[in-house]
Amino acid sequence: MRLNADGPALGDGPARDALRQALLRLEQAEAATRSPALLCDALVDAARALAALHAYSLADSCLARARHWALVLGATDLQADLACAAAEVAVNMADLARARGDAAGQVRRAQARARAQAVEAARLAGRTTDPHWEIKLLLRASDVMDRCGDHDDAVQLQHRALVLMGLHEPEPAADGENRPAEPGHDTLRLAAPGRLM
Repeated sequence: MRLNADGPALGDGPARDALRQALLRLEQAEAATRSPALLCDALVDAARALAALHAYSLADSCLARARHWALVLGATDLQADLACAAAEVAVNMADLARARGDAAGQVRRAQARARAQAVEAARLAGRTTDPHWEIKLLLRASDVMDRCGDHDDAVQLQHRALVLMGLHEPEPAADGENRPAEPGHDTLRLAAPGRLM
């Protein structure tokens, strides 16, 4: 794997050492076994280490591979977590591009990827096995939407989380009755289709 950072150059130090160790674990997992769970774990570790060094493109690539293995495993909780991580990486890419003064189109493309992944994470959150985990996923997705400037959509996700926490009443249905949103129901109306990052 070629180590080019999207941000500052990859230098020496603890973050670089963590990356070397993560890439070694990934190489060992790929050579020793075709276990989807082990490969997924190694890819997530590599993505985390790459993101810490602002190598967001490579981190995103590792997350895409990890998401493939999570899909093979049928692990919805993990798929949702990885969608959140991909959204966080994409919004970090957008922030970095903006700070460097890159073309506005590059920032918009990264934000569009972040939004799409946040929407996917919110959709999958309703299918997770643990309501506490669903709340965390919704709040992470909300943070990404807020950082992309989609404040209304961020508030909608926060509202879903507050309803699950019992701190807010559900939105009234058309017939006037309060009822919680159906699992997996996407309340977002968008044009664009433990934290990892």
